[in-house]
Amino acid sequence: MGEGHYLVGLDLRGRKVVVVGGGSVAQRRLPNLIAAGADVHVIAIDPRPTVEAEPAVTVHRRAWADGDLTRGELADAWYVLACTDDPAVNAAVGAEATAQRIFCVRADDARQGTAVTPASGRYDGLQYAVLAGGDHRRSAATRAAIGVALAEGTGLSVAAAAPHAAGVALVGGGPGDPELITVRGRRLLAQADVVVADRLAPGALLDELGPQVEVIDAAKVPYGRAIRQEKINELLVDRARAGKFVVRLKGGDPYVFGRGFEELEACVEAGVPVTVVPGITSPISAPALAGIPVTHRGITHEVVIVSGHVAPDHPDSLTDWSALAKLRGTLVLMMAVQRLDAFAGALLHGGKAADTPVALIENASRPDQRLIRTDLANAAATAVAEKLVPPAIVVIGPTAAFDASSVAPQPGEDA
Repeated sequence: MGEGHYLVGLDLRGRKVVVVGGGSVAQRRLPNLIAAGADVHVIAIDPRPTVEAEPAVTVHRRAWADGDLTRGELADAWYVLACTDDPAVNAAVGAEATAQRIFCVRADDARQGTAVTPASGRYDGLQYAVLAGGDHRRSAATRAAIGVALAEGTGLSVAAAAPHAAGVALVGGGPGDPELITVRGRRLLAQADVVVADRLAPGALLDELGPQVEVIDAAKVPYGRAIRQEKINELLVDRARAGKFVVRLKGGDPYVFGRGFEELEACVEAGVPVTVVPGITSPISAPALAGIPVTHRGITHEVVIVSGHVAPDHPDSLTDWSALAKLRGTLVLMMAVQRLDAFAGALLHGGKAADTPVALIENASRPDQRLIRTDLANAAATAVAEKLVPPAIVVIGPTAAFDASSVAPQPGEDA
């Protein structure tokens, strides 16, 4: 294949896409495939936790087999990505895809595929892509320059950025939408040598990284697989000591139930420079994106954010649920899906009214965001009936009943 490629946008809505491999490359590519509406199938013997836990894909835990694209659930694919760390497997996938006239990306050797994945980005409804004849560092640097220039309104420079000094940046990625990360967070991410990413970090941003960037999956799957916090701390210190600039990319804000300060402590004790970049935190932003304010003049004067990591009667619980039940403001529960019955029961037992409005917000800021309204007495049953799954935020209080879509301008107000 020559260096010149024909740039085209694929309409993958409802169309089958097969990703062979469940490692770093698959983790990077999945968010944009999902956002495009593709019917994604992943074949991997041991997929990363973030890949395995993604509800929008079908994961087949097995090895690739000859003929996969001609039979069963994988037949009639429109697009294939060969992303394993075994060149022989990738070659077999590519050969079969070519025989079936299906465009195939070879992650290990782009020249051997029939399609290439450009360095791409989004800004304010605009999509842009860069190909640099196989020079991945140049295309990634150019894509980053375009993104920063669009965000800051400055001119463009396509020279590769100078390497960042070794150290660690704790970056809050916001609630999930890649456009809700801060400008500084995005700039530092573009300079990273290593990215240690949470499951709830904006995954689409990983696809904007150059192939030379090491992406480490630090997913903590609710009630499932999880990497130990001590191991994460070790990874940050070890990579930084090796002369790398490490971005610890988190969902929300690093310090709001994100264990960010534990990571900072580990780095400081090891003599590793640390930068903290705050992020838009989900207990405030998720309600806002659902049209619900957590405060409102004359209605509520306090907001309390509570972790649902342990049950009310657990010996490790530090929360006074009887005191929370007496508050008149807004309660926002995080990580509360599995134990919502216990939390609602504790609040009711403490005297909170059964008809207190409750809003359940799932996948805030993502295309599949969902808002479910109920009351405190029925919150747990509603969550079960509606098959509520993490990540989800529970908002309890008067403002949980607010509905921005029903607010009409009053006489004399501008529409």
